[in-house]
Formats: sequence, C-alpha cells, structure tokens
Amino acid sequence: MDNKIEKLFYSIGEVAEMFSVNTSLIRFWEKEFSIIKPRKNKKGNRFFTQKDVDNFHLIYHLVKERGLTLSGAKKKLKENKEDTINNFEIVEKLKNIRQELLDIKLAM
Repeated sequence: MDNKIEKLFYSIGEVAEMFSVNTSLIRFWEKEFSIIKPRKNKKGNRFFTQKDVDNFHLIYHLVKERGLTLSGAKKKLKENKEDTINNFEIVEKLKNIRQELLDIKLAM
C-alpha cells in the first residue's frame, strides 16, 4: 500500500525539484499559463497547491515530453483540456505499467 503523504502547499523550490527544472522556469510558466495560480504570502513567496503541481505535470508533458511550443500547449489546453488530461493520464499509467514489468523482469 502506498502511504504517500500529500502536502497542502509546495514551495517553488520543491516544485522545481519535482520536475528537475530551474525555479525561473516555474515562474515563467506561471506567467504564461493561467491555470497556474500559486498563493503568495506577504513576502511574495509562492505556495503551490497539488492542483498547481498537477497542472505543471500537464504543461511539462506537453512542452518537454511531446515537444509542443508554449503557444501550442496553451492552444491544446484551451481548446481541449479534458482530452489532454485524459491522454496525459493514460501515458502516465502506461509508463507505470512499463516500469512494473521491467521490475518484474529484473526480479526473475
């Protein structure tokens, strides 16, 4: 059983680390994509919700894995967000299945 604890908020550094990118890219995507809406404290520090992280996963998938331009990714999310999310989830599930099969093969 996977007992992963989800945090309510993630710092910009934690989000950048999740995707192995610089914090500047996180800030840039935040400006470019309206679906990213971090909360900010009085100092201006950003705090991202799990929904923001999920949206980053979607953007990362479109831009870094599928090779879309930023305008292409924006268009895809604007025109057909539901299908994009479904496709992303299918790809992630297939990656997990592939990894499980590789783990089984190595265990033999």
